[in-house]
Amino acid sequence: MKVAAISTSIVFLTGVYFAHLFTRKSFFGKSIIESFFMLPLVLPPTVVGFALLVLFGKKGWIGSWLLEWFDFQVVFTWIGAVIASIVVSFPLMYQSATAAFGSLDSRLENAARTMGASEWRVFWTVAFPLAWPGLLAGLVLSFARGLGEFGATLMLAGFIPGKTDTIPMAIYFAVESGQMEQATFWVVIIVALGFSTIMWLNWWSKRNMRRFSTDKSR
Repeated sequence: MKVAAISTSIVFLTGVYFAHLFTRKSFFGKSIIESFFMLPLVLPPTVVGFALLVLFGKKGWIGSWLLEWFDFQVVFTWIGAVIASIVVSFPLMYQSATAAFGSLDSRLENAARTMGASEWRVFWTVAFPLAWPGLLAGLVLSFARGLGEFGATLMLAGFIPGKTDTIPMAIYFAVESGQMEQATFWVVIIVALGFSTIMWLNWWSKRNMRRFSTDKSR
């Protein structure tokens, strides 16, 4: 839960920032960057984990620098689990935020600008409130994805009980050691969390669609 909560917070902030920036600006190489953002959705988790291991390992580009300057390593730490969750859940948040900001009527933002509002104020008073339903959907999906991450987390953070053990890894290693009751307990927990998350999101989406239809008819 800690890993999912921290990773989701970071993913929400970065996803909203880049989605808003990219929906408002066009530049050379934009499609390449967006394809890179979405890449973890189509790659096997082990490939994502291997790439993170290359980057953050003791001899990796970032890992060697952290070890040399700060005497800190990401591998086999809960921070590694957070990084893995961020990478695999970011595409969901970015995709939802891009769709939310892309569907906004730019005339509303332009109207605020003509009245002297700064870009910061336009974002917080116009764009963000109107895009909030889509942003919330991305937030919920990112949390669920971070909670269920397994492959990349196992490769980067490993399984150290009390330190880097997440629910999916606890299930896997409980089955490996023949502790079926413990595995069943965690399966019930994560299925309940996932099911309730999806049910709430569907209920909330339908509720807002009905409200939108009612307001539109008026």
